Amino acid sequence: MSGEDEIRGVPRGTAGVPLSILELATVGEGQTATESLRDATELARRAEGWGYHRIWVAEHHGMPGVASSSPAVLIAHLAAATRTIRIGSGGVMLPNHAPLVIAEQFGTLHALHPGRIDLGLGRAPGTDMATANALRRSAEVDPDDFPRQVAELTGFLDGSFPPGHQYERIRAVPGGPDSADTGRPPIWLLGSSGFSARLAGLLGLPFAFAHHFSAANTEPALDLYRSSFRPSEVLDRPYALIGVAAVAADTEEEALRQVMPGALSWLRMRHGRPGRMPTPEEALAYPYTPIEREFVRDRLSTVVHGDAETVRAGLEELRKRTGADELMITTMVHGAPARLRSHELVARAYGMV
Repeated sequence: MSGEDEIRGVPRGTAGVPLSILELATVGEGQTATESLRDATELARRAEGWGYHRIWVAEHHGMPGVASSSPAVLIAHLAAATRTIRIGSGGVMLPNHAPLVIAEQFGTLHALHPGRIDLGLGRAPGTDMATANALRRSAEVDPDDFPRQVAELTGFLDGSFPPGHQYERIRAVPGGPDSADTGRPPIWLLGSSGFSARLAGLLGLPFAFAHHFSAANTEPALDLYRSSFRPSEVLDRPYALIGVAAVAADTEEEALRQVMPGALSWLRMRHGRPGRMPTPEEALAYPYTPIEREFVRDRLSTVVHGDAETVRAGLEELRKRTGADELMITTMVHGAPARLRSHELVARAYGMV
């Protein structure tokens, strides 16, 4: 299959599957967005040297602690700062945008960095509904219309609308059959439930599941994807990636210290009070109620954390249990040093460097 080489990665070192990174460009307390984006760029450079297969950024809006509100812009910057690692969206929230706009953005990215760009698509808003309405300029967007939006986007990228279609004469430039460029970025569908899992299977597309915030649905969604899969021009067999929250540190104690800010950040989002990523000191000193402590315990149970060997063992257990074809690690900690150290420790634990 012509598209499979751009989708299926090659495991490095002793890893059973390719390892990748989901980078949220987290803005910590005491940090600016400029510093956060500079840190994300440094992570991309180092991840390339450490042997990670790809690094994706996710579309979020209205969150003071996340600076990745414009994936296409950030992808262009990260791709220009690296040479070989794949760069993509994990994902672009398609209902927020006209499909033609995304086709043009990612057609341009592919023309600038051929063979290195991934286009991951989600159907959630990536924000609250008031902000989503401001993005979309309408409250009429139906998330169940996602299959039509994906079909439109594909039509613009490939120039493949059937005769008589209202957009038959419209081409995304760069891209499409009338362009001098060849190929296009592979499309991935992202999800945290069964909707996109089934759709990805029916379309024969690669699928990425958000295990890091929907762990209970992981195996049912992957089963649905695999049972629904139909071979396509893109893939002849299923390819499933799962996002995994993981924090590795030099000691178990330090890992627990570093993982607490992410748990408090999730708690604040649950309370409708998103903010910058707290420091470890702030997270440890926070006056948790009994219910909040139970929430934090539940959250930490879904994060693989500890020293390097503990994290490696946790990732391996998850890989074998789910049969995932690729693991994409997201590390919600305060500050670049802890994030860089975590990804380096994982890479070294697998002998990737």
